Amino acid sequence: MPYRFDEVIERAGTNCVKYDARANVFGSAEVIPMWVADMDFRTPPFVTAAIRKRAEHELFGYFLKSEGYYQSIIGWMQRRHGWKIEKDWIVFSPGIVPALNMCVLAYTQPGDKVIVQPPVYFPFFSAISNHGRQLVYNPLEFIAGGYRIDFEHLESVIDSSTKMLIISSPHNPVGRVWTAEELRQLGKICLRHNILILSDEIHLDLVYRGSRHMPTASLGEDIAQITVTCIAPSKTFNLAGLSTSSLIIPNVELRKKFSRVIDDLHVSNGNIFGAVASEAAYREGDQWVDELMVYLEGNLAYLESFISGQIPQIKVIKPQATYMVWLDFRSLGMEPQQLKDFLVFKAGIGLNEGSVFGPGGAGYMRMNIACPRSVLAGALEKLKNAVKARE
Repeated sequence: MPYRFDEVIERAGTNCVKYDARANVFGSAEVIPMWVADMDFRTPPFVTAAIRKRAEHELFGYFLKSEGYYQSIIGWMQRRHGWKIEKDWIVFSPGIVPALNMCVLAYTQPGDKVIVQPPVYFPFFSAISNHGRQLVYNPLEFIAGGYRIDFEHLESVIDSSTKMLIISSPHNPVGRVWTAEELRQLGKICLRHNILILSDEIHLDLVYRGSRHMPTASLGEDIAQITVTCIAPSKTFNLAGLSTSSLIIPNVELRKKFSRVIDDLHVSNGNIFGAVASEAAYREGDQWVDELMVYLEGNLAYLESFISGQIPQIKVIKPQATYMVWLDFRSLGMEPQQLKDFLVFKAGIGLNEGSVFGPGGAGYMRMNIACPRSVLAGALEKLKNAVKARE
């Protein structure tokens, strides 16, 4: 049977951040929430079945990750992304954001410089600045309706204090899938300057037709030796609440440094159900992801058609990946807080305000389209009416 992505599921009242934090985040509990990067689709049935089976044992003490846990990740990366990895390279983390912070602690010292490429996922910033490291911007260039890396500027901001570059691949929020050529050029720069690449690839499975994700570390042994790759089943299979992710670290010395930090913090084990869910997702999830991407492509096409035809003042930056869409509201002429208030109190929708993603984000909003199409249609209708009422 096909998966029911059109099913509307009531999430309010389940201690769900996306819905139950609306009043605190937006000042209104009535907005249609299209902000937090999780999906309004049911977690796949083969994942919930695996969790139920394990729960029937009714004993949840300390545990070891099974051989199947590791082999499922190895198999997934080989099947879906053409990257042959080894079991020893895989290191657990209780989430990607914790991993970013632990990598900063493991691989840099206070005062070191770490480069990011805004507008980008905003926890990158705090992972650097909260630990006394220097945050350095290498802003993406917006040219001919799309984003690209400014390599000339990147070279100009590197000095002897620069120790790490954090990249978002595929990029959140602008939706770029970096080409092999772009990643190789990035890798060559980092090799030349002895800079470690921390590659957040959590959206790697959510790529639309016409693009292909290339794991940064798969592009050559030299690049692999300076790259730490972060992956997780959380975005792909809607498992964010199970706090289970993996780092793939081919370099043994880098692996030891990370393991030392995560062991010192005593968060290296994780939880039973996260491990069970991850294994089931990566072992059985191929068809589910294929069908998910067809549905998301339909939502994206609906969004593009509606906005271009009904609200042309807003521009869609068409993503090559992710279910987060970067929308350009600058023609409405509002300051960031004005725009947020307009969307919340006039349109009744809750989006991520663009300026939090750093330089280049003001005037933009990030919209989550991983929801039933009827919900997306309702939100866009409200947005259209609010824009027209303002004219």
